[in-house]
Amino acid sequence: MADLDDLLGEAAARFGTPSYVFVTDQIADRLAEIRAAFGNRFALSYAVKCNPNPGLLRWLAQHVELVDVSSIGELRLTNLAGWTAAQASFTGPGKREAELAEAIDGGVGELVVENLQEAVAADRIAGEHGLVQDILIRLAPDTVPKGFGDHMAGRPSAFGIDIEDAPEVLPQILALTNLKVVGLHIYSGTQCLKPDAICENYRIFMRVFRDTCAAHHITPHKLVFGSGLGVPYHAGDTPLDLQAVADEIGPELDALRGEDRFKDTKLILELGRYLVGEAGYFLTSVIKVKESRGTRIGICDGGMNNHLPASGHFGMVIHRNYRMHRVGGGEGAEKINLVGPLCTSIDRLASGVELPPLDAGDVVAVHASGAYGLTASPIHFISHSLPREILAEGGQLSDVSRDFGADG
Repeated sequence: MADLDDLLGEAAARFGTPSYVFVTDQIADRLAEIRAAFGNRFALSYAVKCNPNPGLLRWLAQHVELVDVSSIGELRLTNLAGWTAAQASFTGPGKREAELAEAIDGGVGELVVENLQEAVAADRIAGEHGLVQDILIRLAPDTVPKGFGDHMAGRPSAFGIDIEDAPEVLPQILALTNLKVVGLHIYSGTQCLKPDAICENYRIFMRVFRDTCAAHHITPHKLVFGSGLGVPYHAGDTPLDLQAVADEIGPELDALRGEDRFKDTKLILELGRYLVGEAGYFLTSVIKVKESRGTRIGICDGGMNNHLPASGHFGMVIHRNYRMHRVGGGEGAEKINLVGPLCTSIDRLASGVELPPLDAGDVVAVHASGAYGLTASPIHFISHSLPREILAEGGQLSDVSRDFGADG
């Protein structure tokens, strides 16, 4: 922690605040942990939507074999970062025809088809380009175990083809001559810290994969498992025991691969926040401290406009403080509310958080900020300057800030 704190202090001193710091050594450790736990059972895919910083993408392209994009802008970013289009899958329930055309013409690895209308449009576009496009069909199971933060199955959802509709819809997709179904995709729940729930979810995936492939005579080249692996954002959260997940579900994955239909199938684990979330830190400086009706309030130079999730407005029903610390440490602890610089009462970073006594100029590091941070935030609200984005590689800091005025 001391070395990390020194690194964060150096970043704040050199590049200022507010800023994000992404520590690649921590991502490398997480990759090693995943590969050690699952062995060679999964290929890994990075979901760009959780953090599309170009500098971070360039590093990840050297360490993660596949990538998942959710817009044509993300596909362009990953191509510039070093992934080929063929390494990419393209998800999203609302792909526009121009996006489909650019992706197909550009050689995207797979379109992840989420509805029949999209499949029909992709078939027509592929035919116009004289191509046969590989696709993965995204399915929405009818249930998700308890313990996941966001559910994308078992309820009305824009994502994927409801499994109860698959018997009618899949034959129509399979009949499209300019599309080739190379596999299936499920991502039905996010942010889970419970090994038993994750394993049960993967069992649901495998049941759906088996039943669907048997019913429609599909021998898949790829099966994508939306990981759903969570990170401990808040004090008191128990970090996910990844080895417990792997130990329990590993033999069942092996049994799937042992079946004739799946013996040559590549299993893919799609990762986002679990890979990069805990490797990111949001740094904000205290501008002033005031007392208001018995409450101590620290007004910071970065807030909801820079880090919407930490403010509690990104899918959080009841606000809970992210883990955070005062850079440089300090003795004692006091409760304080931390707010940003915006002219709105909902701009808050913490309520009653316990930190060493803060004064103007102190820097606070908000943990678990490597995913769904800057680009998930209302960065133009009230027109404050954008935070810097800093990449820490082997202790060396470099400015990798994105130009949000440029076309991705």
